[in-house]
Amino acid sequence: MAFLDPSIRSEAAGARDPGLFQEIVDFMRQFVIAAFDPYRPEQHYMRGPGPAWHAKHDEPASGSARLD
Repeated sequence: MAFLDPSIRSEAAGARDPGLFQEIVDFMRQFVIAAFDPYRPEQHYMRGPGPAWHAKHDEPASGSARLD
């Protein structure tokens, strides 16, 4: 992020400072890259135990006992 030094002023009123313009362009470019970054780390995280874990740890439901 670019910080502006208020003590630096252009000599003519209304004149553009090429360094300031370049800083604004760089900031906007970095903003667009950060705002529209296609990488979403939350899509790659495990959201909970999978079917193998449930098969090993889940107890059979007590109401599903077979009657012969």
